[in-house]
Amino acid sequence: MSVTTPHRTLHSIAVAAPAEVVYGIVADVTKWPQYFAPNVHVEHLEREEGSERIRIWAFANGAVKNWISRRTLDPAGLRVDFRQEVSAPPVAAMGGTWVVSPVDENSSLLELHHDFAAVDDDPAGVEWITAAVDRNSAAELGNIKELAERHGELADLVFSFDDTVEMAADGADVFDFLNRADLWPERLPHVARLDLTEDEPGVQVMAMDTSARDGSTHTTESVRVVFGPDRIVYKQTTVPGLMTAHTGCWTIWPVEGGVAVTSRHTVTLKPSAVEPILGAGKTVADAREYVHRALSTNSTNTLKLAKAHAEALRD
Repeated sequence: MSVTTPHRTLHSIAVAAPAEVVYGIVADVTKWPQYFAPNVHVEHLEREEGSERIRIWAFANGAVKNWISRRTLDPAGLRVDFRQEVSAPPVAAMGGTWVVSPVDENSSLLELHHDFAAVDDDPAGVEWITAAVDRNSAAELGNIKELAERHGELADLVFSFDDTVEMAADGADVFDFLNRADLWPERLPHVARLDLTEDEPGVQVMAMDTSARDGSTHTTESVRVVFGPDRIVYKQTTVPGLMTAHTGCWTIWPVEGGVAVTSRHTVTLKPSAVEPILGAGKTVADAREYVHRALSTNSTNTLKLAKAHAEALRD
């Protein structure tokens, strides 16, 4: 592998929000999968004041890639520098900087600088990387703009909740039930169809049709990152109409006599869809209750069926 020519790009956007608000969104990388469409999952590998080392799973030109980056955070300078330590081909090297510049008290300019090189300086690789950087940068900047300009509403629009079931079962059997999502149409009554591919071990791409209590059917597409034997995280890449984002995690841990399993959901609501879907006069609070109930019902039913399956294997 040889690296010869550096390439540089700059993307920017004007944001009608204070610079500190914009910087806060850029700095909190743990929320990126919730906020940014291309990002699937972020895992902290190291973390200390002013710097962090992370692993990111994200879409690049339609494919899920993952890499390790180190980020340096400068809240006083409203700047975040990043550099990939381990890149995924055709990327040989990648780094850059987020820079937030105040325009006035209530507006700012956000710039995203990239520098990169392709494996063996291959022109096709350069073209592929440039297209991915352009697409993802535009999406991320647009998302940050929307979030920052609506930052006062985020506390109502973004929420999380857990469902936990204890099982007198072996964790490996529970994990197998959750991991083998390709078998869910046979095992879960609310799953009408599920197509799953796993081109890279531990990264599952799935499309699923689920039936709601009111008889309607919802089609979702998700990416799951499997950290077996005790954790599977996921992001829905196609979500029902009331949401703009939905991420989640299945976690298994030992308890006396067996294991406890938690399904955690984090949802971002789409306020413009509330009345068209739920009816005139319905509010974001109504949407929170509706979505919470629907997701909790499905995840709890899945956990109960996993419990029955795994406990039967132990018996």
